[in-house]
Amino acid sequence: MSNQNHNNVKLPATWSVPEEFRNRLGTHVGRQRMMCEDDQVLLVLHAPPMPDEDERHGRFFWRKADGTWVSDQLGQGPDSIMKHINQYDRRLGELEKLEDEAKSAEDQFLILESLSPLHRAIRNMHLVLQELRKRYPEAREVIDMRDQAYDLERMAELLASGTKNSLDYKIARSAEEQAVASDRMALSSHRLNMLVAFFFPLATITTVFGMEIRSGLEKMPQPATFFAVIGIGLLMGVFLMFFVRFRNDK
Repeated sequence: MSNQNHNNVKLPATWSVPEEFRNRLGTHVGRQRMMCEDDQVLLVLHAPPMPDEDERHGRFFWRKADGTWVSDQLGQGPDSIMKHINQYDRRLGELEKLEDEAKSAEDQFLILESLSPLHRAIRNMHLVLQELRKRYPEAREVIDMRDQAYDLERMAELLASGTKNSLDYKIARSAEEQAVASDRMALSSHRLNMLVAFFFPLATITTVFGMEIRSGLEKMPQPATFFAVIGIGLLMGVFLMFFVRFRNDK
């Protein structure tokens, strides 16, 4: 099981937020979400996840009843959330650059491995901001936040789709190249078997007659005997070659 979200979480002690917010937070970040109480809103968002990072680091954005914003890490005002969104934008840009430079299937896989949690975090952030947009339909800054989050989600989807297509293509191409190489090796092996089959009888005969054993053939007229032995060896080689081919075809 992943140890995601196993870090203690507390709102700044100086924030005069409704006690309900603190009670609902618990000790872990949990999912990205929006809390509402007394015309005040608390957004619980995640910092952009990094590769090989199991924990999710929370960020809090508090919208007071008078419409002012304050965050625990990125300053005050609506720009604090825009800074948060821009960090996701920069991270996506880094992955896009890596995708452009990727040369192998392993490179593509590593990009997808980093992109998957980022894409999921962007999608959930967009859902939270869409919920915020419904609560404050006339707030211009909320509309801008929601729209930018939507654009990021779309960019992440396109990057994920493009990277996956490139990975699938590289895998298919590699499999095709391996199949071609395997066919070439099989053909080379077949040709070698044919050559061995053709010359094996001749090599066997010449080896036998090259031994210091009196067979009576040495008294027969030359070079007719020599050519006869060569011819018999080649004929046997042809027969054996066709036998090997027949067995392979079968």
